Amino acid sequence: MEQLFSSSKVTVEYHDPHDVYKLLAPGLIPRLPLRDLHWQSHNGPVRSIQTLHVELVPAGSELPGLSRVSSLNLGAPDASTSRDDGFQTAPIAGRPGSTDQTDPTATALRVPGAGGKGRRHQIPGLRRTPYLKLLLVRCDDNETYKSTTRAEIKDWIKQNTPQTKPASNAENHDAFEWLIVHVVIPNTVAATQPRSANTKIPEAGSDGKTATSRWRGGSSTLLEKLRSDFNGSGKTAVDRVRQVRIGINDVPYDLLPRVVPAVPTGYHETAQDSENAWTDLIGKFKELILSCFDTRVGQYEEDIKERDGQRGLPGWNFCTFFILKEGLARGFESVGLVEDALVGYDELSVGLDAILQEQAVTGSAEAHGGALLPYTDELKALAQKSIDQVLDDESVNLQLGDNGTDNAHDIPINTSKKLYRELILANNVSLFDFRCYIFARQISLLLRMGNAWSTREELLAKLKEQQELIPRGVAPVTPLPKQTDESENLLQLAEICRRTLEFIPAISMIARKDIFSALTSPEEAEKTSMDPVQIQVVENIVASFAFSVAQQILAQTSTKSLPIPPSTLAVPDGHEPKAAIPEPKTMMHPARASSLNTRTPQRPPPSPMGFPPVRPPDDTSSGSPYLKPGLEELAARRAELYALSRNILEERGKKRGWTGGWASVPVIGEPGIAEMQDISLETEESSPQEHRAPDAVAPALSAGLGNELLRVALESDDNFYKLYEILTDKALRHYTVAGHEHSIQTNMADLAVLKFHLQEFHEASFYFYRTIPFFGETGWSLLELSTLIMYAKCLKELRQLDDYVNKALRQLLCKAAAAERDRIQQKSLFRTKPETEKTYPEKSSISGYFADLLEVSTSLEKEVKVPLSNLFCDVEIEGPPLYDEGQDSFSVSLKLHSLLVDTFQGQKISLRITSPGTGGTKEIWLQSKGATTIRPGKNRIRLQSTVVIPGSYEVDQVRISSSNVVLHHEREAGAPVDKAFSILRKPQVVLYQRASALDARLLATKEVRLDKNNSLDLEVLTGWNDIKTCEVKIKSATGGLRLLMSESSVVGSLQPLKRTEGAFTFGAIPAESSIKIRFPFTIEHDLLNVAVKAEVTYSTDNGDFAFAKTSSVPITLALGVNVQDVFKHDCVFSRFTVSTASASPLRLFKSELAGSDMFESHFGAPPSHPILIFPKQPASLLYKVRRKPGSKINPKKKQTMHLKLYYSVLQEEIEALFESILLKELKVAGLGEYSALVTSKVISRVQSSLTAYDLEKAALLGELQTRFLAETSWEKQFPGLGHMTASKTETDPASHLAEFVRGWVNRHAKLSIPHAEPSTVQLSSIVIPVDIPAITIVHTADIRFQEPLASVEADKDRQAAYPTVTTNQLLPATLHLKWTRVWDTAATGGAREQDLEFGYEITAPPDTWLLGGRRKGHFVIPAMSDADSGDEGLASTPDTEADIPLLLVPLREGWLPFPSVEIREVGGGTGFHCETDYRNLGETVHVIADRGKVTLSLDASGPGGGPLVLECEREGLVAGRVVA
Repeated sequence: MEQLFSSSKVTVEYHDPHDVYKLLAPGLIPRLPLRDLHWQSHNGPVRSIQTLHVELVPAGSELPGLSRVSSLNLGAPDASTSRDDGFQTAPIAGRPGSTDQTDPTATALRVPGAGGKGRRHQIPGLRRTPYLKLLLVRCDDNETYKSTTRAEIKDWIKQNTPQTKPASNAENHDAFEWLIVHVVIPNTVAATQPRSANTKIPEAGSDGKTATSRWRGGSSTLLEKLRSDFNGSGKTAVDRVRQVRIGINDVPYDLLPRVVPAVPTGYHETAQDSENAWTDLIGKFKELILSCFDTRVGQYEEDIKERDGQRGLPGWNFCTFFILKEGLARGFESVGLVEDALVGYDELSVGLDAILQEQAVTGSAEAHGGALLPYTDELKALAQKSIDQVLDDESVNLQLGDNGTDNAHDIPINTSKKLYRELILANNVSLFDFRCYIFARQISLLLRMGNAWSTREELLAKLKEQQELIPRGVAPVTPLPKQTDESENLLQLAEICRRTLEFIPAISMIARKDIFSALTSPEEAEKTSMDPVQIQVVENIVASFAFSVAQQILAQTSTKSLPIPPSTLAVPDGHEPKAAIPEPKTMMHPARASSLNTRTPQRPPPSPMGFPPVRPPDDTSSGSPYLKPGLEELAARRAELYALSRNILEERGKKRGWTGGWASVPVIGEPGIAEMQDISLETEESSPQEHRAPDAVAPALSAGLGNELLRVALESDDNFYKLYEILTDKALRHYTVAGHEHSIQTNMADLAVLKFHLQEFHEASFYFYRTIPFFGETGWSLLELSTLIMYAKCLKELRQLDDYVNKALRQLLCKAAAAERDRIQQKSLFRTKPETEKTYPEKSSISGYFADLLEVSTSLEKEVKVPLSNLFCDVEIEGPPLYDEGQDSFSVSLKLHSLLVDTFQGQKISLRITSPGTGGTKEIWLQSKGATTIRPGKNRIRLQSTVVIPGSYEVDQVRISSSNVVLHHEREAGAPVDKAFSILRKPQVVLYQRASALDARLLATKEVRLDKNNSLDLEVLTGWNDIKTCEVKIKSATGGLRLLMSESSVVGSLQPLKRTEGAFTFGAIPAESSIKIRFPFTIEHDLLNVAVKAEVTYSTDNGDFAFAKTSSVPITLALGVNVQDVFKHDCVFSRFTVSTASASPLRLFKSELAGSDMFESHFGAPPSHPILIFPKQPASLLYKVRRKPGSKINPKKKQTMHLKLYYSVLQEEIEALFESILLKELKVAGLGEYSALVTSKVISRVQSSLTAYDLEKAALLGELQTRFLAETSWEKQFPGLGHMTASKTETDPASHLAEFVRGWVNRHAKLSIPHAEPSTVQLSSIVIPVDIPAITIVHTADIRFQEPLASVEADKDRQAAYPTVTTNQLLPATLHLKWTRVWDTAATGGAREQDLEFGYEITAPPDTWLLGGRRKGHFVIPAMSDADSGDEGLASTPDTEADIPLLLVPLREGWLPFPSVEIREVGGGTGFHCETDYRNLGETVHVIADRGKVTLSLDASGPGGGPLVLECEREGLVAGRVVA
């Protein structure tokens, strides 16, 4: 973007003897300032000057003075805005020479001629001369040029330009360039001439497209003549002639020549030619100005280098060197190289520091740069006047001058405030003024670099003034450039604030020392100390000056680009009150009023439980929400300036007893720390009382306060606190933009403490609520406690009891407890070297708040919940559970360490243990008996429960209730335990089932029927409990399991008093008795195990108790049965294959196949001993089933038969054996109460350890080795085991039980499995329904040989079973076909009412049999008539049977099976089934060869290279055979 606002300006002097400037100005001024200049620095890269303003000054007139001043000048010109080229004239003999301080009309322009009549100052840093001199020439024709114009130009060059080489390098300080501008007027001969004689002129009518002739002037043009006469002839000659032609419309009518040239040339100036001429002129301006500037800079750098090298010589003066080097810096500034100018002033500032340091080391000021004034006259006068008025007790305004006007609006940092450069040149300047001048120049340059609003206003005024120089009534040729509002460079503005923050402390020290030096002589300063009144006045002057500087910079760096959020100091009605303290940005013109109105912050939003986070979730400070660079930096620096101003105000307020409130903040620390006082080390007799201000100091509290805003604020405490609040709020809002979270919270805490100090509790609570978490998270724990105490007091005064309890008291107690926890941890650490002891809160300062919490909480509707971990530590379960003797209850010991400083009564202390598992989560609550006193430190509480549910648990809740306050701790069961956390590091609790306690066992019934719902048995054992009333609830604990409780029943004499869905209520039940409840169930999908939850609530003489247990039992079948049916004409053979369904063998004791209304079964001789079935060795049972004679098909008749098997599983026998032996020996060893626990662990180990091989081996050998139990670590099998009864005193029951199990294993290395008998083993049974398939037709096919059959066997019996024939023997046979409908037992069947046609086919391998006869055919089975009854019509008769003759010829030797017969339905689709009983299946015919002698040839002449049969003789065994 184009930078229109730049204060770069050089002077161009023009000579206008022909009065043509007014014609040139409309085209020249709009093309200014110069843009995009590039200068090659001598010691660096190319420097770019974006805009360079040119000030056109007429020759012979006075040097222009200050054109405008900015709004900050207020009557005094600023050097940074003056028309200064950087090379100015110094005062000589009392004549002013600096345009910074002189009246613009007092100094006339002295143009040095060729002879050097003008007097130059010996210090070049104070010179001021133009960079470029212009001669504006009007010459209308060649004759005028020859006669007068050429001579005039020569005279001007002779008078205004040096004709010879400069006599010394000093002339280069005034180096300038010159340029002749030929202004051509329309309607003149010069206007008809081209710029060059070689220019081609188009003929008339050619429209400028073709060039056919040259200009016929006969000689050179005027422009060429000028260049020939005045440009020189060397190669390095500079072109110093330019021509500008004025358009006819740009010349006033009265100035336009009336006579037109008689001989036209045909040349016309186009718009492009005119624009090119102007561009060439502007380019020449750039070139000549930069050339002049380069010469001047080079000379200055040489002089500065020379003077700097003379530092060690006597008489070297820093002030003179300062003026010289500042001249170079101001020269840079004049051309827009503001950065280079700033570097120059920074180097001068560092040089001043170095000179002062050398003078301090050597003690001689004259020998090192010259001495500065010891004090500033203005500061001395102000201090002396203030002291005099205080001593005279005058009640006047100390800030009013002699004329009674208020000078407080003067800008403290201003280069035009004094004649600084003259004072420096005269070595008549103090260090205070020197520093102020350098800083003012630096700030002025930085404001220009930052494009601040003040510099923009000044430059706009200059541009306006320059544009006003255009003659009235003449429109500019080129439109004026559009003035855009260029935004500021925020980084440069931030740099101004940063330098100010460094400048104010330094200048304050200098000013303080300056005034002290002015008020006391060196002799007095060594002998006596200053009067308190003087000290007070000096401090007021210094503070006022520092405050004014800060406010000035804040005003100069203010920008609309800074998005400052709205103030939180808004009044409730939204209107801004009229206050005596104005906004700090208006400190230049402060307002006065009589009173202040207190503003209150906005109402805080409804808050959640606790405090908000330090950084809200929608905070954008993690990433900058502002896109403009430098915005955060500027906001932070301005915030620091506001904070500095507030600190100055606070220090002045302390003298009047006013503070920001921090002095009254409650101190929470270790006792015994006394309040300390400042003790002076000057004299032994001094005491703290001597340093207190006497009564005479009181009138001096306002003396010397030059800043009106500060003085008004210190007139009353209301004004003081108002300004303190405004400055803090502004710093807070600026820090918010900067994203400095710590500073935001710090300032917010300052506002909170201030409001609390002023007893504005509503506003204070708002700020405390937002800032308290910050102190806790950043390690300021004691300060956090202090603010919490104040916050609690605010809420209590406001009667906001809910917030008082939940936000203030709760947080206060938690933070105090956290400090106590940290103290305990630090005390327990082992240290190898001493460390600084950490400070912790004093217990007395935070006592009583918990009692207040309990008292106030009763008035709240909701209970107050506080995390237990905030107030307690080391909360653990101490030891395993303890079981009560004679009743079903247990207790645990809860150990906890109270971090509170108060003792309180825990009205109800409870603990919950949970165990996720089958059937849902199990929960048990344990509670204390009555109220318990909890004291600070360690406490032990016994918690008891009458609910015993065996299993592994974890503590997930601990609750302590007192009044309406609940201290709670919750954790997720199963979550990993954080060992670093001091709450429940070992939350595991294990509960075991005692043998004498009430128990519930879930068993699967021994009788299983596959055609009915299976049942489960729940057996409740009362143990030692003499129950008065009892209620049993049964619930499903497996998905897909449905309990049919409506069909349930109670087995035994004890019957329930009341029965509801799944609940049974019983009356009195004696001890050591049991009740059994049987209930069927169904499952929605296949399950291996089902779980059922039993809940038993009962009452005894000892109270009410509850028991719950979720048990799981397998419901899978222990065996599997497959059946294979073989249909015959009059019976069915069913073979049942019985196999084990698990890895355990089983014993099959007996089997029964019960008949039905239609069928009866027959079985052979039963086995004499049980059948042992292995996984790979099933058992087969063969039954013969016949249809009962005379039975008719009826839907009401039962056709299903039932197979009942009696069996036992070997693994169940082994588990029962282990259990019985263990129970006996545990009872003998006095460990009967542990029997349920030990047997469950041992049997579980047996189930997981026995393999299929072990079980098979045990079944074969009849014994089982128990050495696999010895490999188990039994101590780990009983974790968390406590004493089953309170009277037991064993130290470790788990070790005792482990020793018993190992001893038992050693005594029973082998267990003999007793021989299983039905009388000794509890058999299981399964009833399997068996259906006989309904077969419509059963065919019987039988191939019979005709008898007698010629056979070669002599043995008749063998011939009957296995006939022997020879190959190719003719065997006549008959195929006998018969059928039966006996097995068509379907209730409805259309096949019985129609004829059925079947087809048969006889097939045999072609290399085995040669078949003859009717191999294929059809036959029809007649339908059954209604007259058929009983067995009639169900089977074929001899009349309906078929005998089909066949001829069989065996073709090879061996045992040949009979040909096969296949019978199929003809025209399928009738939907009935048929079976074929092939009687010859498995029968064979023995075929032998009929050979007696065979003659062979052993060569390879036979077929295929084998032997050749030469002759074969047959025996002739059979008469009939096939002959080839």
